[in-house]
Amino acid sequence: MNPIQIKICGVTNANDTRACVELGADMIGFNFYRKSPRYIEPAVVRRIVKALPPGISAVGVFVDADPAEVRDVAKVGGVQCVQLHGNATPESCSELAQEFRVIRALSTDAQFEPEHTAAFAHCDVLIDAYHPELRGGTGQTCNWSAARAAMHYTRFLILSGGLNTRNVGSAITAVTPHAVDVCSGVETTPGVKDHRALEQFISAVRAASAMTNASSSRS
Repeated sequence: MNPIQIKICGVTNANDTRACVELGADMIGFNFYRKSPRYIEPAVVRRIVKALPPGISAVGVFVDADPAEVRDVAKVGGVQCVQLHGNATPESCSELAQEFRVIRALSTDAQFEPEHTAAFAHCDVLIDAYHPELRGGTGQTCNWSAARAAMHYTRFLILSGGLNTRNVGSAITAVTPHAVDVCSGVETTPGVKDHRALEQFISAVRAASAMTNASSSRS
């Protein structure tokens, strides 16, 4: 089993981006949803992305955006991976997957059924907590049992929703995802990352990933 990848989302500046990279993050999420307190202008993201080392994935986060908008904003931002929240259909995701790595974000609300994730076969899937108003960065945990069940229907599952240094080890044990995503759990205020919390979170993920791999090897 490969090490669990780490995605830091809601990054809003170059300084926090450098910290994420230096501490060992694999993916950096930039929020292009204007209503978010973590919104960042695509042109600013483009300058940040140009400085990223090879192997680090820049992810543009969208909410209720149609494929044309996603393409236009992603081009300005210079991102090759897009994360889609809200009303993105399997058809639109499949269309965009011809040009981008697509992460379809789904929440474990009352209507969530793990097998429904199979409709997004061309995408990676991010499982997040449900909130009636917010799209990510809620600080609430998702249904880990439902997320684990969704692993059977997805090619690559990213676990999100209220993760932090204290609970990420338990979350990894419960779900065994391919990657974890953190936002509010490593912030001082929305959009401002706490570098010490980042370091602690990444260390906790690495430790839990090593334990999971060791357990799998013994099985």
